[in-house]
Amino acid sequence: MHLHILGICGTFMGGLAAIARSAGHVVTGCDANVYPPMSTQLEHLGIALCEGFDPAQLDGVARDADVFVIGNVVSRGNPLMEAIMNARRPYVSGPQWLYENVLATREVLAVAGTHGKTTTSAMLAHVLEQAGRSPAFLIGGVPVDFGVSARLTATRLFVIEADEYDTAFFDKRSKFVHYRPTVAILNNLEYDHADIFADLAAIETQFHHLVRTIPANGTIVANGADDALARVLARGAWSAIERFAHADAPGSADWTIDESGCVRHRDAAHGTLAFGQTGRHNQLNALAAIVAANAVGVAAEEAVAALATFQGVRRRMELRGSVRDIRVYDDFAHHPTAIATTIDGLRRRERTGRILAVVEPRSNTMKLGTMKAALPGSLAQADRVFCYAANLGWDAAEALAPLGERAHVHADLGALVADVAAHARAGDHVLVMSNGGFGGVHGRLLDALAQAAA
Repeated sequence: MHLHILGICGTFMGGLAAIARSAGHVVTGCDANVYPPMSTQLEHLGIALCEGFDPAQLDGVARDADVFVIGNVVSRGNPLMEAIMNARRPYVSGPQWLYENVLATREVLAVAGTHGKTTTSAMLAHVLEQAGRSPAFLIGGVPVDFGVSARLTATRLFVIEADEYDTAFFDKRSKFVHYRPTVAILNNLEYDHADIFADLAAIETQFHHLVRTIPANGTIVANGADDALARVLARGAWSAIERFAHADAPGSADWTIDESGCVRHRDAAHGTLAFGQTGRHNQLNALAAIVAANAVGVAAEEAVAALATFQGVRRRMELRGSVRDIRVYDDFAHHPTAIATTIDGLRRRERTGRILAVVEPRSNTMKLGTMKAALPGSLAQADRVFCYAANLGWDAAEALAPLGERAHVHADLGALVADVAAHARAGDHVLVMSNGGFGGVHGRLLDALAQAAA
């Protein structure tokens, strides 16, 4: 089969392309921004790429395409999409193609939730790999242990990051309803994606659609301390439910983890988690992965031991460099809850030194200003806050006013870099948080810190 993928350089679609190529299909694709590293990764796989969405592709690289796989970055009015539709050429969404051609014959372990999907998926894949299960996977980031975001193997197990964002312009269901998992992790749930969901109740409905797709002999691994997930499951569940939580969380859970990392299933201890990931949120991510692996036959003790060698995910508290004993980290946090837990995790690990938080409110939800009122609270543990406020539809300085003199707001990236460099001193931790490239700010900060030392 020849697939031509529209929006191929996105994380999900790029991973799908790699899997399709590994399965023996001919793959070509296009995107508005074709550049490294994704373009390089795809070209190394022998995938021909086109810049932009010129309809001429139908007479060129995509002339013999059997199907066009459409990413959710493509909307009506896209010139290539309009040409495909006018020519009555077959097209399908990425999640649907993936299920029909890959997932349908496999045992799928899906990781859903507002936060922690990528890290938990990577942890689960790592545990299964260490247990000799050689899982296939498609993850929305690059696990350091594997070096790739997607791979296809000969085994039945397939770990997938299960996103609640919509599937395509012609299919407004969440992506994850296509995956039909045997095991589903429901990590947490709160309001996000204000550009497509009116409120939290609308997202809860989509999560219940996912619950409806899990077979009776499957397993739901649910955060037992999350009220929104409790409401989802109260609508009905037809599968076994294994609940997990911190040992000090209210309510009851089948699986718990305490501050020391001790993992327990009811009254039985199954080892103490010792790994390099920071924060209580990562303890919960790890516990969810342990429970999911246990559902497919990996002993909890084995999973706990495997996570001791887990190296993390790129762009999740990734140390990008150190100059003059000033460390610069990169993290994907962009929702206020993720920002707060990321800062808390760093503070729990690094008891000394100031935290200088550098934030780009870049997600669609943040650009809309839907969560601007929660931003100061999420940054409360930072000693200084530097906010990049270009292209926002709301006043970042006004929103961050409760932080007083700790908050610095810049619409110019160069000015922001200079301001951070001027304030940074030995022992500081500069924590950059954005779900985008942030204009290469990490390298610019390291260069500016080095120049200040010269």
